[in-house]
Amino acid sequence: MNKEQLISLLKATLAELTGSEPKVLTDDDSLVNYGRDWTRFLDPSPLAVVLPASIEEVQAITRFANEHKIGLVPSGGRTGLSAAAVATNGEIVVAFDRMNTISGFNAIDRTVACGPGVITEQLQQFAEDQGLFYPVDFASSGSSQIGGNIATNAGGIKVIRYGMTRDWVAGLKVVTGTSELLELNNGLMKNNTGYDLQQLFIGAEGTLGFIVEATMRLARPPQELTVLMLGAEDMDGVMSILKTFQEKMDLTAFEFFSEQALSKVVEHSGIPRPFETPTPFYALLEFECTSEAVSDTAMELFEHCMEQGWVLDGVMSQSLQQLQNLWRCREDISETITRWTPYKNDISVVVSKVPGFLAEIDDVVSREYPDFEIIWFGHIGDGNLHLNILKPDALDREEFLQQCNRVSKWIFEIVQNYGGSVSAEHGVGLLKKDYLTYTRSAAEIEMMRGIKKVFDPNGIMNPGKIFDL
Repeated sequence: MNKEQLISLLKATLAELTGSEPKVLTDDDSLVNYGRDWTRFLDPSPLAVVLPASIEEVQAITRFANEHKIGLVPSGGRTGLSAAAVATNGEIVVAFDRMNTISGFNAIDRTVACGPGVITEQLQQFAEDQGLFYPVDFASSGSSQIGGNIATNAGGIKVIRYGMTRDWVAGLKVVTGTSELLELNNGLMKNNTGYDLQQLFIGAEGTLGFIVEATMRLARPPQELTVLMLGAEDMDGVMSILKTFQEKMDLTAFEFFSEQALSKVVEHSGIPRPFETPTPFYALLEFECTSEAVSDTAMELFEHCMEQGWVLDGVMSQSLQQLQNLWRCREDISETITRWTPYKNDISVVVSKVPGFLAEIDDVVSREYPDFEIIWFGHIGDGNLHLNILKPDALDREEFLQQCNRVSKWIFEIVQNYGGSVSAEHGVGLLKKDYLTYTRSAAEIEMMRGIKKVFDPNGIMNPGKIFDL
């Protein structure tokens, strides 16, 4: 059966189920748009794009894929950075944009049911309208979708206080590779009845099944958020700042970035520098300033860090606009450097090992990439570093990728020596699967393959991602 016949049969199958014309896209622009994520190293080549509007349609698509031995690739906001949502081999892309309803809000339980296509910012706004708060936040919150967030266990800028996406999932409905619908956990706080299957689907990148509904937890909103931006001479200083503030205050965020990163943002976005003194590194601290006593404590700690020589300059937000501008210094980095097609390493270690870890990696990349611009930033409060290598305009994309892959092996050897992770929050996808062994043992990977075969015996769910069968 050729491509046109398969597409016609797919449309007929879905039309019979729904009684109306299904939304199946086959034009070139749609295939490219829905067939890739933010990575640009692989060319998309899907068979078609389907936008289901119901769980039943997702099940029908899965049955069709099993019958005709076609892979399925999930597509959310397509903001991923590991090519987990890239369709390169004639797969059907299943895009969840139309499954975007919020329902079932429960004020007592502080839970709400979301379709997988609900935008992160949409959920944040819904929570705010109820006087509550959805704390998982990142630069792509205006376009990323809840289903994708769960499938990649997204982290972001407030992990130090609120944890990862995993910590806010109260229940899931998933369609497995056998088209079976599983309803997992039902919103329970306590459920000690054997294996927690829900947790298997969180961070699985759609390789076991597709999330078709999620019950999400909400929290009380933070009060009087305030930001401190501090300039530091080195990473030892940044870590000393973290230790000093954590001993006396509850932080909602602790981020870091380099002067190179800040310079790019200031040039691109036109936002003012936080203060006149350029410093090699910057720490951004956020906390709830609910009283004058908290403000006084923050200033005392700021002054102490200055006296110790850890901080060279700094500023504390005095208005909402200033707070937003300070956050943009950090949040605008990814968007700003996109035009250079950055090769991203999303790596982590335990927090106490960060200075030595970063220093060793920086030595390697500085030696091996003398002509490349290196941009450092990350969620230093949870040990997550983002190493971005910018592609020179004159360098061919494939040659650039080959050079980066060669050096990545040395970087990941350092990650392995420190007991760290080759992917802290972006997932494995296609780009990192060759390096999975630096974090996972052969026994672990074999067990993961076995788990996939249970839920997806024909290997149709996001094939080729994380590992090869």
